[in-house]
Amino acid sequence: MSDPSSHEVAVVRPEEIAPFFTASRVEADSSFWGFRVIWHEQVHALAVREDGRTVGAALFEVAASLAKVRRLVVLPEARRRGYGRAMVTRIEEIANYYNCHKVSLEVPKDSAAEAFFTACGYRVEATLPQHTFKLDVDVLRKFLL
Repeated sequence: MSDPSSHEVAVVRPEEIAPFFTASRVEADSSFWGFRVIWHEQVHALAVREDGRTVGAALFEVAASLAKVRRLVVLPEARRRGYGRAMVTRIEEIANYYNCHKVSLEVPKDSAAEAFFTACGYRVEATLPQHTFKLDVDVLRKFLL
């Protein structure tokens, strides 16, 4: 066995290691989860336009039977017009199409974002203390099936 201290650990750009992760993904996920995993991950993007101008956008992922909202933003001057709720509804429709059993996301605890998603039917699944920017973060989820 070689001495671990003799190995170089280099800092690289993410695109440099993307081919490695692509080539080893199935084996790595199967080892991690303890059964053979074929993971079809997709990233979806939505935009809400008003008079040809983007006033809201969302990014979310679908992987296996889960959907995760990465970002959902509506410009301040376009809020309270139903755009955010329309994007949430569309995310859930797409997640349902791909047979996801739940949608999840992370928001700052007791924030306006949490109030919005709670009004859309999401519930706290866990709280991560001092998670991002040393603030508590709630993991929200909504079961679809």
